[in-house]
Amino acid sequence: MAKFVVTPASEAQRDAWTGGGFPDVEQVRPGLWSIPVPIPINPLRYVLVYALELPDGVAIIDAGWNTDEAYDALVAGLGVTGYAVTDVKGVLVTHIHPDHYGLAGRVREASGAWIALHPADARLLRDRYDDEAVDTLVARERTLLLRCGVPPATLEELAGASMMIRRMVSMATPDRLVEDGEELRLPGWDLRALWTPGHSPGHLCFVSPGRRLLFSGDHVLAKITPMVAVHPQSGPNPLADYLDSLAVVRKLEVDEVLPAHEYRFLELTERVDYVTAHHDERLAEVERVVGAHDGIDCWTVATRLTWSRPWETIPPYMRRSANNETLAHLVWLEAKGRVVREPGEPDLWRLG
Repeated sequence: MAKFVVTPASEAQRDAWTGGGFPDVEQVRPGLWSIPVPIPINPLRYVLVYALELPDGVAIIDAGWNTDEAYDALVAGLGVTGYAVTDVKGVLVTHIHPDHYGLAGRVREASGAWIALHPADARLLRDRYDDEAVDTLVARERTLLLRCGVPPATLEELAGASMMIRRMVSMATPDRLVEDGEELRLPGWDLRALWTPGHSPGHLCFVSPGRRLLFSGDHVLAKITPMVAVHPQSGPNPLADYLDSLAVVRKLEVDEVLPAHEYRFLELTERVDYVTAHHDERLAEVERVVGAHDGIDCWTVATRLTWSRPWETIPPYMRRSANNETLAHLVWLEAKGRVVREPGEPDLWRLG
């Protein structure tokens, strides 16, 4: 597949990303700011928080991880825009992953702001972040990995691989549940929510038709593709959800895409087409690996796919992500009748 490169909306922001640096706070439009907030020990390095000016303060889209460094960067970034954290009236969370939702509770404590989430993600909060419930979630992950054929020597390590980032979240029940198509009542803004499940069950994008802007969260990024995986809190066929959601945003008429990572860019339609083609190629590759064996488990399929680095060099926690992404492709193929599953420990996959 020929590589498609988007046009950056901000050369400085693109150069910071590609050069391994940290971008500046930027005024995107009158009344709209981009604030980078650092992510610790993560190749993404930062999340882009967007501040939308209101008559009596600001609303922000996403918040960052719950660390002192991230909080201080958010406060300092708001200061550049002329506001304080106490001026935040609302936090629109695109989804519940820690780099987006983690600081929302701390911001609310400082400002009294409301927090908004899609109901599908709000339902997952307790099992994901409550100390009394998380053991059940780890047990469900262990069962999933066992059925995928993960070797016993690494099963426990992979099942609990997400526990290290739970402390990056200040558990906060949302004040508002935002449904698909809902018009957000932000004075001076024509912001509409779009439910775009796949990366998470309740992922939201926000579109401003008047300003021709799309706040895309993790749904559409400039260079990488978001993780779409089967796991205990995913939908039954998250890749189908994701591809359907891509088709929805493809129809939007916007001039600029404002993602939560990397940098802002211009060509939404072409980027969506490229990402869709990438998954088509990945599905074909998975199908070829399955077809070369008379019964193969998901873990083994994952080890034989093309990744950005040799499998042996991928850290264990990222191998879990690779396995669960592979499972998402297998499930999509199963739904189309192109592969079949023989249940067991592990499940075995064959061509349909």
